[in-house]
Amino acid sequence: MPPFHIRAFRVRQYECDAYGHLNNINYVRYLQEAIGEATAASGIAAVAWQTRRLDIEYIRPVRYGDTVELQVSAPDAGAGRMRRSCVYRLTGSSDPVAQAAVEADGVDAVSREHIVTPDAHFESIAAPPPGVFSLRRRVGWSDLDMTRRVSDAALLEFVEACSFGVIAAFGWPAARMAAHGFAIILRRHQIESLLPAALDDELEIATWASDVKRVSSTRHYTIRRMPDGALLSRVDTLGVWVDLASGRPIRIPADFLADFAPNLVG
Repeated sequence: MPPFHIRAFRVRQYECDAYGHLNNINYVRYLQEAIGEATAASGIAAVAWQTRRLDIEYIRPVRYGDTVELQVSAPDAGAGRMRRSCVYRLTGSSDPVAQAAVEADGVDAVSREHIVTPDAHFESIAAPPPGVFSLRRRVGWSDLDMTRRVSDAALLEFVEACSFGVIAAFGWPAARMAAHGFAIILRRHQIESLLPAALDDELEIATWASDVKRVSSTRHYTIRRMPDGALLSRVDTLGVWVDLASGRPIRIPADFLADFAPNLVG
């Protein structure tokens, strides 16, 4: 078996965000496609895989017209769990623009049931502050992947919708930040999935922030199934405040922090 699988993707216009960067969600779509190809090439295509943990770090922006080469390691698989490491590079460059680590559980291709029983619980989750923000979302057909569960990319779409909801709720929508000359750029996504979400599930996505530093903070998301409140997934994102003109990190504005105080831990 080759030590790794390489898949090239040319960044298309509709995959970019309003800043002209490849949207973070599309890094995950590339990852899903490359891992699918790598899994088929490895001879274990009879088993589908459901992501258990995904840790992806965004190092440098990727733009429209760039070609990204995604290198996926050979699977470290055993007892129904597969682990892979992945590196994104621009064609002709040895420097990574992003990197990821993935753990996935086997899913029976016919019954769609997990082959391995998921872990009993997550690591402890800090209690949210009084100003936790939440929204509801019902799972649609387009949110599903071939395991008939919500895909990793769709999960991040739910998180993205919640992120725009919370900044608007606390008075700092993207338009206001742009008017003040700054933006929040994501540097990392960490996803842990306990249970899958299925078609027509009503989900509650809740969010709050912690670990505020000079130029960055961590935002936490929990995704629960309603009405039973079962915790399905949690996502942590690392955001960095940057100057729109220079692209360099800036100190988080004091009035921004003051407005978000009810939504912050610590």
